[in-house]
Amino acid sequence: MTDVKVETPQGSIDAVLEIPDGEGPGTDHRWPGVVIVHDVFGLSPDTRNIARRFADKGYVALAPDLYTRGGMRKCVRSVFAALLGQSGVAVDDVLAARDYLVGHESTTDKVGIVGFCMGGGFALLLSPNGFDASAPFYGITPKRVEEVLDGACPIVASYGKNDPSLIGAGKKIEKVLSTKGIEHDVKTYPGASHAFANAIPEGLAGKFVKITGMGWRGEQAEDAFDRVFTFFGSHLY
Repeated sequence: MTDVKVETPQGSIDAVLEIPDGEGPGTDHRWPGVVIVHDVFGLSPDTRNIARRFADKGYVALAPDLYTRGGMRKCVRSVFAALLGQSGVAVDDVLAARDYLVGHESTTDKVGIVGFCMGGGFALLLSPNGFDASAPFYGITPKRVEEVLDGACPIVASYGKNDPSLIGAGKKIEKVLSTKGIEHDVKTYPGASHAFANAIPEGLAGKFVKITGMGWRGEQAEDAFDRVFTFFGSHLY
C-alpha cells in the first residue's frame, strides 16, 4: 500500500495506490487500472482493504480521498452536491484519478471504476467518461439517468433488496441499460440491505449501521465481488 498524491484541477488530493505483486500479463507486463470511490465514511480501512483486494486480482487500484480538503465533516456536503449536481470538484477529482492511472507506468490503457453508496453514484454518473467498465455497489441513481447513461461503458451493478434508500433501483437501472443496449449485469440481493459489501465501521457510525440492518452480508457480498471480477476480467483484460 502506497500513499500518493493525485493532481486535480483544484490542487492535489490524497489517495492510496495498490499494485499487484509480480509482473503483469502480456509482453509489456502491465495491469489494468481501477479507481475505487469510497462511501460516505471516506478513505477508511475498509476502502483500503478493497483496493488491496482488487490488486490481488490483478488490477492497479487507486482509491482517492474525496475528503482531502477538510475531512468528512467539512467536505461530505460538497461531495454529495457534486454527485447530485453532476459536476464540481469531486467529479473532477474522480476523473483526475482515472487520468493518474492512465498515465501510470504499471497500467495498460484500460481503466474501470468501482464505487460504494455515494461512490457507487459516481461510478454510475461517470460510466460514460473514459472508463471501460463500471461497478456501482448500491449506487445513488443519478437524476435524468436515461440521459446520464448515454454512451456508458459496460456496467455490473449490485443492490440489496432490503435497502430502504434504493427501492427498485436495480430494476430501473437494468431497464435503462437494456433499452440503450449497454452490456450489463445487474443483480438485487434478497436478505441484503444498504452497504452489504462494506465492513461495519467502528464507533457510533457502526452502531447506527447495525441498528438499521445495514452493513456486511458475507454470502451476498462475496457473490457480488465475484461477479465484478468476472465482468471486469471480460472488459479490462
